[in-house]
Amino acid sequence: MRYLSAIFCLLAAPLTAHPHVFVETGLKLVRGQSGMVEGVEVTWRYDELYSLLVLEDMGLDDDFDGKLTQVEMAELDGFDLKWIEGFEGDLYATSAEGKLALGPPKNRGTSIEKGQIVTRHFRALEHSAKTLSLKAFDPTYYTAYDLGLGIDLPGGCEAKVIKADLDAAKRLEAELLGDDVDNPEADYPEVGEEFADEIIVTCAPAS
Repeated sequence: MRYLSAIFCLLAAPLTAHPHVFVETGLKLVRGQSGMVEGVEVTWRYDELYSLLVLEDMGLDDDFDGKLTQVEMAELDGFDLKWIEGFEGDLYATSAEGKLALGPPKNRGTSIEKGQIVTRHFRALEHSAKTLSLKAFDPTYYTAYDLGLGIDLPGGCEAKVIKADLDAAKRLEAELLGDDVDNPEADYPEVGEEFADEIIVTCAPAS
């Protein structure tokens, strides 16, 4: 997770209760003059409960009307970009050559929409690619990401979505939990990728 705070204590639940946070995700691919994909703008829309917990933890929206003042919005803006060292942003890119590194996030703004916090940030690919695979997931499956906000492609690009095999993912989850299924102190297995859809993006060469 990105936002390290006491709100996670409020979300404490049995080991098997993963995920705890639900995030609708949107991906907007950015293509350079060469025709290659050079970066991704990521949109996260947090579920209502998590949004409420964030606002409460930060002492925002004291009147609970779902509207923040300019000062409050400025304080909220970028709250989920305070990443700890080693955190990869829950977005993973690969090409035929292997893993594609993504640069640090650049803030693109924050809003409140119908009680849900919506944030946007941009990440540049350290090496541009004509064809690449993208997956949005939290390895620990504390947070569940879906593609509910869609995929925005530039002209000349197309995408294929390979849906996750949820039945297989749940079987693996149960197998890895084993005897620890009722042990709240046990480490949860890193099965997040198994629950993630894969997006294959292919762009035609620039004309």
